[in-house]
Amino acid sequence: MALDRPAYRIKRRLLGKPLTTEHISDEKLGNRTALGVLASDCISSSAYGSEEMLRVLVPVVGAAAFTLLMPVTFAILLVLLLLTLCYSDVVTIYTRAGGSYVVARENFGPNVAQIAAVALLVDYIVTVAVLVSAGTNALISLAHLAGGGFTGLDHLQLPVSVAVIVILAYGNLRGVREAGRLFALPAYLFMAAVGLIMLAAALRGLTGGLPHADLHAAGVVPLGSPDDGWLYGASLFIVLRAFANGGSSLTGLEAISNGISAFRDPQGRNARRTLITMSVILGVLVLGVSTLAHYTHAVPYTDGTPTVIAQEAHLAFGGGVLGTAGLVFVQLATALVLYTGANTPFTGFPYLASFVAEDRFLPRVLTRRGHRLAFSNGIIALTVVSLALLLATGASVDKLVALYAIGVFTAFTMAGAGLTVHHLRRRERYRRWKIALNGLAAATSAAVVLIFAVTKFTEGAWLVVVVFPLGVWALMRINREYRREATVLQGIQAPGADRAAFRRHLVMVLVESLDLASLKALRYAHELRPDEIRAVHFAIDEAHARRLATRWEGTAATSVALELVECPDRRLRHAMKELAFRTTEDGETWLTVLVPRRTYGNALGKLLHRGTGEKMAKSLTRLPHVVVTILPFDVSRELRALEERRRHRTT
Repeated sequence: MALDRPAYRIKRRLLGKPLTTEHISDEKLGNRTALGVLASDCISSSAYGSEEMLRVLVPVVGAAAFTLLMPVTFAILLVLLLLTLCYSDVVTIYTRAGGSYVVARENFGPNVAQIAAVALLVDYIVTVAVLVSAGTNALISLAHLAGGGFTGLDHLQLPVSVAVIVILAYGNLRGVREAGRLFALPAYLFMAAVGLIMLAAALRGLTGGLPHADLHAAGVVPLGSPDDGWLYGASLFIVLRAFANGGSSLTGLEAISNGISAFRDPQGRNARRTLITMSVILGVLVLGVSTLAHYTHAVPYTDGTPTVIAQEAHLAFGGGVLGTAGLVFVQLATALVLYTGANTPFTGFPYLASFVAEDRFLPRVLTRRGHRLAFSNGIIALTVVSLALLLATGASVDKLVALYAIGVFTAFTMAGAGLTVHHLRRRERYRRWKIALNGLAAATSAAVVLIFAVTKFTEGAWLVVVVFPLGVWALMRINREYRREATVLQGIQAPGADRAAFRRHLVMVLVESLDLASLKALRYAHELRPDEIRAVHFAIDEAHARRLATRWEGTAATSVALELVECPDRRLRHAMKELAFRTTEDGETWLTVLVPRRTYGNALGKLLHRGTGEKMAKSLTRLPHVVVTILPFDVSRELRALEERRRHRTT
């Protein structure tokens, strides 16, 4: 530990002791924990999916929206069934992280697969911002309803949301298993909370005591007239738009296929069981919230609070101590599951990014596991971009939802289409049924993408429409650069390619002053056994150059003569490049340039001295037949050693 840098010691204290690679199997998730961790995003979307449908219907058809809500909800559940069957096929066939990306890659090739990659990466980023903002809305709704209309916490929407994202990132940087233990419980609390609302509402409904919300309260979304909506031919358009908004209830369904690597063996079977369990729970929750809204007429508010589910809890539990306690429990559970649902991208995004990076469409740094075996670089990248999105939108759920469903339903489309192609190429049992099912899932998902892009274009969806082609182009550009570099580096590996190809080897030591750093470089030059060693000083300061030459001639520390190179225009790197080019222009000389670099451990030393070694080395990297080596010399360590010797002499 004494050799560890201060930054590493701080990192170890914050994240815990490092885990070695053989502990990866210990970091896998059991099915119950996986349901809590990976399904939180999907399950938590039921907290706002029905509300998003009502936001479209209420301003157009008024109170009739609560009747229309149910058929639209059943249409959403039908899509859920299709996608569940589709993704059950995905996790059974493709048991490696990547989900729709790996399906598209295997069936359409790596280039087309980048559409799925961009779709999922964008969806993960937006998911973090949406769920965290919705979670904060749940807390503000609690203050509004339990506090008798008190809304003094609205100004905390953004700072609280930012703090939650930072906490989520920290939890995931500590490792998969600890994140699972921390983030699994809220999913189960939320299920219990919604179940409690349904039970209370059912009991009050049977006794005729279930009240309705006030449709004309201050701040609610203005009610339209049913006649206006139908007379203007808005019926199909509005229903389709509500259906697209309700599609946000299904976001997160792909998380299990994207994070399948986090499951214990057998991964495919465990992931399939967890996926089916999650879909059943989601269907019950979405149907329950929509049914309660249908009976209670809970209506969205313009500023987002109180939320529809908060109003349903308030109406179901009523007033009094028990009612308030129930409301507090529901809202806290809702906030927690939304916050921890935002944790799902912190599991899926790094896995997917590492997988895409392995295919050389993203920087390879995303494939590296960090201090606690998590893909730390992916976690940090997701944190930075989601925070930027949160700040840009002011943590507004309405603004963020416009960016939300396009990405995930594009991924659904790619998965369904890829599986359709997969089964078309094979002769297997139930082949026609699987082709029809996956083809229908792909077509339905594509329709949702189209509807969402058209109906939400002016509300922010245009940004995603623009980002998609740019993102695909960027990934393709990265891949092209990697392939070009690989072509050059692999080259022609002929027999004996490692043998010397030059008749002469020259080592050039750059000298700034006659000191231990320069002498160390000269000593290393002799170890290389070259044909010639040259010590070179570029004379920028003539007086200093003359003094150095005089000292050099009078020293017995080295037998290498000092060569002074005039540099009147003080363009040091340009002069070095010219000298190196002249030295190797015969095509038979290999030049090694040794650059002594004096390093300083303390802040004052770094402030007082400017290092030019890296700049010198960079200026020579593009020259053929030239190799640059930087030789560090720790001045601070030598100072400590000198002081230690002085103390010994005095004692």
